[in-house]
Amino acid sequence: QWMAQHEIIEQQYAALINAPVPVIAAVNGHAFAGGLEMVLACDFAYAVKTARFALTEVTLGIMPGAGGTQTLARAAGERRAKEIILTGQPFGAEEAHAWGIVNSLHEAEALMPAALAAAARIAANAPLAVREARRSIHGGLQMGLDAGMRFEIECYNRLIPTEDRHEGIRAFNEKRKPQFKGR
Repeated sequence: QWMAQHEIIEQQYAALINAPVPVIAAVNGHAFAGGLEMVLACDFAYAVKTARFALTEVTLGIMPGAGGTQTLARAAGERRAKEIILTGQPFGAEEAHAWGIVNSLHEAEALMPAALAAAARIAANAPLAVREARRSIHGGLQMGLDAGMRFEIECYNRLIPTEDRHEGIRAFNEKRKPQFKGR
């Protein structure tokens, strides 16, 4: 029964990681265990200066099981991930920022405006280009550098025939803001 329930959680995190659009975390409190794994499954994260983080699963006889061992090591490095996971010790927002787990720290009242401003900047860009760039970054990290470079070119080449690329170049040449359509 535990494993069947956990499979639903696994599907949730896989859907988050594989979402077709960027996902931004805004942490305003504690992100422990699955909460931190959710933050790590996002494309990037902002947090309040008082946020606390931990992967405490080993203190309960289990281990991170929603991608934490993989996403934390990619965000903070193998040694830091081992320290965080194997000790189960909570840490603060300053450490999370210094270790690459969150991108920036904010006062509570500025957190959501910062996250929404980033989302607006992303949304103003060519949607197909954003998706392919995100796919290239995520997919390339699963490969060696040479294969990742080839994968990047595959993603890049998908954008060449798009209307958005043509519009972007025209807008640049005409010194105006492009009007992207996602085609």
